[in-house]
Amino acid sequence: MPPSRLLAALTGITLLGVALTACQDQASGQIVARNGIRLVETVSNPPIHGCHRFPEGVTHVNNQTQSSLLLYTTPDCTVPKGEQSDYLDIGASDRFVRSTGLWRSFSFAPG
Repeated sequence: MPPSRLLAALTGITLLGVALTACQDQASGQIVARNGIRLVETVSNPPIHGCHRFPEGVTHVNNQTQSSLLLYTTPDCTVPKGEQSDYLDIGASDRFVRSTGLWRSFSFAPG
């Protein structure tokens, strides 16, 4: 292969690798959060790392991403003593709010 074709092929492979790696850092799809019937937030293709805070407490969460979620009643994705987070699978909805309060944040479940 002439050097210019080899360089073009290597550049293309490198760019494809970078693109595939970047896609793995985001959840493909949307998370829709409501309080009652009122839409609070729609998040598209969120990063899969870290804690995501809802702008206010929500009663319903629809997970329309390709990743499972953990829902928290705290704004910082922590679990208060004696409580637990709620697991929300791919394509599922959570319409149950425990007596402990509204959902205030979410993170992605470890894969």
